[in-house]
Amino acid sequence: MWFAESVRILGSHYAGGVREFKPRVLPWGLHKDEGGIETMKATWNGAVLAESDKTVIVEGNHYFPSDSIKKEHFQNSSTHTTCPWKGEASYYNVVVEGQVNKDAAWYYAKPKPAADEIRNRVAFWRGVKVEE
Repeated sequence: MWFAESVRILGSHYAGGVREFKPRVLPWGLHKDEGGIETMKATWNGAVLAESDKTVIVEGNHYFPSDSIKKEHFQNSSTHTTCPWKGEASYYNVVVEGQVNKDAAWYYAKPKPAADEIRNRVAFWRGVKVEE
């Protein structure tokens, strides 16, 4: 499970709760509960896209290790965007039973130093559910 103390993260405010845990401070001000990490699962259109207990949270997004994604559901996209502090993001189209969710997953192959902990990790949006 991940927790955030009341900190400012690139203009977003995250309010945390009170709980005893052994924190490992990440560059973005988030803390990892070393005592009971939850397995997170990303799903879309009834298919499991990724599953891991080693996600990293940045700006509210769970970044899954690249070896935890089900590669048969991912197609490279030509889309790229740039974040001022993370660097250039590359995208995947998510494909399940012939339906395509364009640019529903992204990753940073060569992030800037401040975001190195999410190098090649995959995050989701556009209707992909990420939950325990």
